Amino acid sequence: MTIHDIKTSRRGFLAGTGLIIGVAIAPKFLSAAQTGVPAGGSGELRPLNAFVKIGTDDTVTVLSKHIEFGQGPFTGLATLVAEELDADWSQMRAVHSPTDNKIYANLAFGLQGTGGSSSIANAYEQMRKAGATARAMLVAAAAEEWKVPVAEITVEKGRVKHASSGKESGFGALADSAARQTPPADVKLKDPKDFVLIGTELPKLDTQGKINGTAIFTLDITPDNLLVAVVAHPKHFGATVKTFDDSEARKVMGVVDVKQIPQGVAVYADNTFAALKGREALKVEWDLAKAETRSSQELAAEYIRHFGEPGLEAVNTGNVDEAFRKEGLQTIEAEIVFPFLAHAPMEPLDAVFIKAADGSVDIYNGAQFPGFDQQVAAKILGLDEKKVRVNTQLAGGSFGRKAQFGSPYMQEAATTYAAIGGDRPLKHMWTREDDIQGGFYRPMYAHKMRGAIDAEGRITAWEQIIVGQSIMAKADLDQTSVEGASNLPYQIPNLKVTSHNIVLPIPPLWWRSVGHTHTGFAVETFVDELLARVGRDPVEGRLALLDKGSRHAGVLRKAAEMADWGSTLPDGRARGVAVVESFGSFVGQVAEVSVGSDGAPRVHKVWCAVDCGVAVNPNIIKAQMEGGIGYGLGAVLFDAVTLGQGGRIVQSNFHDYRSIRINEMPDVAVEIIKSAEKPTGVGEPGVPPIGPAVANAWRKLTGTPVRQLPIVSVISS
Repeated sequence: MTIHDIKTSRRGFLAGTGLIIGVAIAPKFLSAAQTGVPAGGSGELRPLNAFVKIGTDDTVTVLSKHIEFGQGPFTGLATLVAEELDADWSQMRAVHSPTDNKIYANLAFGLQGTGGSSSIANAYEQMRKAGATARAMLVAAAAEEWKVPVAEITVEKGRVKHASSGKESGFGALADSAARQTPPADVKLKDPKDFVLIGTELPKLDTQGKINGTAIFTLDITPDNLLVAVVAHPKHFGATVKTFDDSEARKVMGVVDVKQIPQGVAVYADNTFAALKGREALKVEWDLAKAETRSSQELAAEYIRHFGEPGLEAVNTGNVDEAFRKEGLQTIEAEIVFPFLAHAPMEPLDAVFIKAADGSVDIYNGAQFPGFDQQVAAKILGLDEKKVRVNTQLAGGSFGRKAQFGSPYMQEAATTYAAIGGDRPLKHMWTREDDIQGGFYRPMYAHKMRGAIDAEGRITAWEQIIVGQSIMAKADLDQTSVEGASNLPYQIPNLKVTSHNIVLPIPPLWWRSVGHTHTGFAVETFVDELLARVGRDPVEGRLALLDKGSRHAGVLRKAAEMADWGSTLPDGRARGVAVVESFGSFVGQVAEVSVGSDGAPRVHKVWCAVDCGVAVNPNIIKAQMEGGIGYGLGAVLFDAVTLGQGGRIVQSNFHDYRSIRINEMPDVAVEIIKSAEKPTGVGEPGVPPIGPAVANAWRKLTGTPVRQLPIVSVISS
């Protein structure tokens, strides 16, 4: 069996030689019953959510409790450990934490799972404590062996030293004896002024393997006698199989079997090509009785009808209606429609199932919530959860796609595996088309805005109505629908924000920066229009509405300074600005835009200032800002998943749901605001400001505000 020596079990890993550090910090929201740890006792299984292993070869391995799909937790968590351990960066390694420990795996959201840009924010103190604990135990071991006082021992760049005796050791030689030391009950962490690694631009630990091809993704896992399965899905959301004819599919060389499952019709083959050709040969009649058969245009019209109905109140301060009746004010109204958006990560969904001799099952996939995957798979396969091991792999992007409560993808994958009996290893795969047409989109939203501003640039009244699906499937107010609107940073005395939850058979999901994907755009373009109506400068006008000492104001000033805001621009160019807080981080951006030869926006340069608290690794922060700008720019310019006549999904691959091209990527300059605040997320906050910054520049160039996205499709039509 060729599995590329991917993963050992947690039990096997912990049985290795060296020092293992676990920091036992059970989240407050987990009861003793949920963790399985008896109240007041240690229990056999501990809710360990941070690990460090020091090997006898001097390597320091961090077991990452967050999935690595390119956003940098391997490097970030290792930086935190290495700082307190006083290790040399060349010693550091990182792997995904073993997930056959049920308790550990089910500390899912923001712990074993990764979501909401939570990796470093969640782990900042935990992993530093893990490193400090390992350091203390190494020092204690050295003091015992050398028979010198602990206080006389120093650690620097991976070497333990006693100056007066001249004794010195690497970590590895002390690892076994350190493992026998009693871990300190509490450890003192470094003062930030003494940081050596935190705040420096360290190279990412996972880059080399991705460059030379040694990095292992789920697609690389190819056990002997592997079956490949793909599923034929309907092209309408909510449709089900009515009848199917598999006679031609079974004639395709390599096709082994065809099975109907709740999600569609599964085709099993000896290789991927045969599975895909077999699926193409299927004849499936779909039952549309419960399917969504309205087009995107019809859905938008339905959304807009809700503007006139009472909604769920998110905030209501002052008296908006009375404020609008005052004389001497300039008022603006706007309606903005946002399309469905697919996540479109480079790696579509996939999973490998391998049955062991004892009947247990190993699952390999790049899951963000492996604990949920374990629960779902065990239930479908009829196994005790202890018999199902989820081995987390590197993943090629997610943007929210692989973070699903209830694990609907795993439901399909496990059902496909169970349907054929599971005697052969199985790889369940989605193609790009499956993914883009598979739903779990950023929902469609519609906003109605009404604002009033006086001659001095003070916004005196603001009303905003938001209509869309509740990502959290709530009947009452869903905060993810209104975040960024219900907590405006601007000083507006009369503010009212309401929302309407729409129920559709189209499954929604958070998309990179969640609610801020639409609220950030609506708010920042509307503020810009209001300020323009009374002739106020977009930067100065915003600063006058913000608390002068706020972090919003800080990044806005810095971005404007970076761009030399107010300087003369080349003919045919304009600049737009936006500032958005999301996931605790503050980002200001200025975009310089022209009208391209095709009549569409051409974005030349973006200046980005970010305040994300302590900058653990500036290299990663800058990369995430650059990536977020590219991702958000592609969406605002080009991307929409649309339902055509009769509700059929239109887009299918990158030719009609396109990413930004390399020649379309603007020059990006990023500066990080120095801060002593705790670290906050950077994976998502770079996305929201780029859309409104570009739209604001576009309005200056053309005189036309952007009321519907994507911009290029609106221009083309």
